[in-house]
Amino acid sequence: MPTAPLRRRVCAAALFIVAVAGLAAGPVTAQTFPSRPVKLVVPFPPGGPLDTVGRTIAQKLTEAWGQSVIVENKPGAGGNIGADAVAKSPPDGYTVVMGALSTHAVNPSLYPKMPYDAAKDFAPITLVAITPNVLVVNPTLPVNSVRDLIAYAKANPGKLNFGSGSNGSAGHLAGELFKVDTGTDIVHVPFKGGAPATQALLAGETQFMFDNLANAMAQVKAGKLRALAVTTAQRSKLAPELPTMAEAGVPGFDITTWFGLLAPAGTPPDVIVRWNADVVKILNSPDMRERLTAAGAEPAPTTPPEFAAFIQRELVKYARIVKASGAKVD
Repeated sequence: MPTAPLRRRVCAAALFIVAVAGLAAGPVTAQTFPSRPVKLVVPFPPGGPLDTVGRTIAQKLTEAWGQSVIVENKPGAGGNIGADAVAKSPPDGYTVVMGALSTHAVNPSLYPKMPYDAAKDFAPITLVAITPNVLVVNPTLPVNSVRDLIAYAKANPGKLNFGSGSNGSAGHLAGELFKVDTGTDIVHVPFKGGAPATQALLAGETQFMFDNLANAMAQVKAGKLRALAVTTAQRSKLAPELPTMAEAGVPGFDITTWFGLLAPAGTPPDVIVRWNADVVKILNSPDMRERLTAAGAEPAPTTPPEFAAFIQRELVKYARIVKASGAKVD
């Protein structure tokens, strides 16, 4: 049986080995990331701009990392189901979400109860892109500018309808902000998706809507809709001829659809840095910029702290809009 001094030496040696192994494990894990397949959760159905861009990023990361980056669509509850699944995933960088305006800015104020905290439960990686929206009207409506629309709405209280793809969507809240800022009485008509909302506008069932710029401009160029202004604070590179809502007579108006990548809170900072560096490189590539433009989006890469600060500002903005408008989910 070993003597007491020998037992102490053996224990000390064992503890030293464990300590060294522990020190080595942390950096090696980050340095070798990823060493197995990665999951990118898209909290919306397949086919939309967010899903398309997410799949392109996943493909390019798969090529760069030599590990599969698998896109998994988990739609439901305005994106809350997919975002919540990621918030509750292991914080190791192997599961991330393509968060969006709804999941990380609007829903926390729109839903009476949230399954996650949009700020505290996530580690922001980078903003990916912004998608400008545009105010479009049915050509039969006798207005040619935003000021015309405001005057017409005030002269016809409660008689104008504006459509949106759903309650709580950017188009819905843009319309609510328009009503609040202009003091007009207009009826919101939610549809189950952007396509039905557009069809209703084309058919004259609604008179105007705030639509995705890429979707709307095809109809505008065909003469089926009339574009009045973009909803962003600055003019869009995708349609520089259109004024902003602020320029057109609604000061301070700024509504932008956006999406970006987030990991669960507690993900190692160096893994976040790896994600950020590689995704930003992809977003800055000419090929990716071309794809985003085709989808009606503008690349908007950021650092993780910049994205975190952006989310905080958006949470405050939409809390004000939702409260002022009285907007609610179904």
